[in-house]
Amino acid sequence: RIEADAGPHPSAELEYYYGVALAHLNRFEDSRKALLAGNNQQPGDKRFPLELAGVAFRQKQYTEGTGWLHRALRLDPHDAYASQFLATVYFLQGNLEAATKYWNRADKPFIEDLRIPPALRVDRALLDHAFAFAPASQLKSADLAATEARLRALEIFPGFRLDLSARPDGKFDASLSAHERNGWGNTALEGLFRVFRGLPWQQVQPEYFNIGGMAVNFESLARWNAEKRRAYASLSGPIRRNPQWRFRVTADARSENWDVRNPFIDAWPVLESLNLRRAEGGFEITRLVGGRLAWTAATRVSRRYYRDTAGNVLSSDLLASGYQLAQSARLRYDLLRVPEKRFNVSSEFSATAGRLWSNPAQSFEKLQASLTPHWFPRARGDDFETTCRLQAGKLWGDPPFDELFIAGLERDTNLLLRGHAGSRRGRKGSAPIGRNYLLGNWEIDKNLYSNGVVRFKLGPFLDTGRIGDGLFPGTNQWLWDAGAQLKISVFGVSAVLSYGRDLRAGRNVLYAGAGR
Repeated sequence: RIEADAGPHPSAELEYYYGVALAHLNRFEDSRKALLAGNNQQPGDKRFPLELAGVAFRQKQYTEGTGWLHRALRLDPHDAYASQFLATVYFLQGNLEAATKYWNRADKPFIEDLRIPPALRVDRALLDHAFAFAPASQLKSADLAATEARLRALEIFPGFRLDLSARPDGKFDASLSAHERNGWGNTALEGLFRVFRGLPWQQVQPEYFNIGGMAVNFESLARWNAEKRRAYASLSGPIRRNPQWRFRVTADARSENWDVRNPFIDAWPVLESLNLRRAEGGFEITRLVGGRLAWTAATRVSRRYYRDTAGNVLSSDLLASGYQLAQSARLRYDLLRVPEKRFNVSSEFSATAGRLWSNPAQSFEKLQASLTPHWFPRARGDDFETTCRLQAGKLWGDPPFDELFIAGLERDTNLLLRGHAGSRRGRKGSAPIGRNYLLGNWEIDKNLYSNGVVRFKLGPFLDTGRIGDGLFPGTNQWLWDAGAQLKISVFGVSAVLSYGRDLRAGRNVLYAGAGR
């Protein structure tokens, strides 16, 4: 330091060498000060952010280290050392997607072997097809994303993780860690819980997963609530042992009592009551294209009729009975993936055309789109997980009543306004109903407790939306709901307890529901 202190303003070069020497002596704070001084003099010299990253890394301050490495790469995007260093830091943080992205710049990582847990019951040939990379090859970011998408598409892994372990020769072994759903459940307790988890809502949900080890799954629901009876069943599985293709066959029968009310006034009078009976069968095929794109084509055949109608709010077109054929196409695409920030934006677009053979015949078209930003703000884990979902939909033509959009809290709709109850005294019809909608949902989940079997998350939410061309005056106004929700997961099955307040009308809604 004698030479550096000889003048009032040591040169950047002297600060650099002095900072490196201090780092070798494990005097990290002094080293950092010297390197920062040199960096301020020569901000375009990539050596300073590289060394500052090394100091932060040795102090296990990984977030600061990645910041300096990104700055070095902005100065020299082709610096192989910075890319590999950055990949290593992300790897140590458990962010395999980001690590692979930067390793790929140096044609790494090279996978020597792929390890599959022998306890998994799924067919090995089917599971092999789920991996878009193979042993003795380089793991690329696109192949990692495709592999994760295919494993999710099997619908038998509620949780899984791909890990890399370093070998002495600089290569890696890849391994899969996964919790697998099999049969009614992996234990008698899990099986009983899964079947009877809906008892508080007068329903049971028998499910049987991974039939024959082929990722063929049977799911069903039987609800005997006198106001909204329902029987539902689906069978899904891969096509020809290829996880990129999946079929689903569904059957759904309902008998629902509706009390249609105006949700925008306080008196809650019943304006129309009816009983809706509908039986429906459907078939769909889904195709995965890489790790970012998936499309689905579906056909539904249904028959509906209405009984015990009383009132004059719903037109004869809305209450038309008869057989209906509807065909739809859905496209899902990841618009943006920023693995370094653990941030992505996914999108979905669906189009449906239907024809109802009533007297006279009716037809309709339905378009829906959504945009979903998703962010994990911490470098590892899922604490403070943040999700925002923006949705829009529109109907044309003459749809039947049950094809209208319904926004609120109800077990049979996914358009959430969590301060608006979808049912009153057990009967549907209390939520906003219309032919088009704009909807936004935002929520944060804070981890409270987890022991591997039971998990609790708590966080606030904010919903806003507008139902256009609805049944009642005032429908076009913007609605705002705010509140908090507790999410509970047991054996991979989710349940939610929420409190929401309608900020416009001042009404409160307490809700409890179980996931499927």
